[in-house]
Amino acid sequence: MSADLPFSCRCGAVKGVIEKAGPREGDFVVCHCTDCQTFARRFQAEDRVTGDDAGTLLYQSRCARMRIAQGRGELRCLHLTDKPTMRWFARCCGTPLFNSYKNGKLPYVTTLVGNCEADDRERLLGEPIGHLFVDDDPHCTGQVRRMAMHTLMRRFFVRMLKDILSGDRRRSALFDSRTLEPISSPEHPTEDTMAHVG
Repeated sequence: MSADLPFSCRCGAVKGVIEKAGPREGDFVVCHCTDCQTFARRFQAEDRVTGDDAGTLLYQSRCARMRIAQGRGELRCLHLTDKPTMRWFARCCGTPLFNSYKNGKLPYVTTLVGNCEADDRERLLGEPIGHLFVDDDPHCTGQVRRMAMHTLMRRFFVRMLKDILSGDRRRSALFDSRTLEPISSPEHPTEDTMAHVG
């Protein structure tokens, strides 16, 4: 089963959909890595973007399937570390929204699906297929289905090739279609300035 899965920021200024969302079209996972925890804490959004077992609820889909219907100008991004992952948020209300590579040349996007209605998310995505980086999260104390990052990357590789070969990576809402550079200049907060980002 697949259909469009709506999402929005906390205040509703940024809205969009994940097109053709479903287990056959992308991967619903829970990430417990330190960076995801930091991202949620930065915006005091743990209660919004995390699940019952702690960890950030993520759906990794083809990049052109994540469509912004309104509020694209409110999107901003951060580099929390020296890694190439960018964290996207809504400037209007400080809602964490997406993760991506530093540019559109490597076409992936994960949507923080805690920003979707729980009933819609459950109906379309089902249960998470695995939990990543469980040992990084002291709040995850229950038994969960662990998943290695390289397993997820193998699954992502097929979607990445489709996006590159079809040209769909130039249809990402987060990157300029010509240059594949982010639509917002990344910020590089330090520990001292994290509280002032956004």
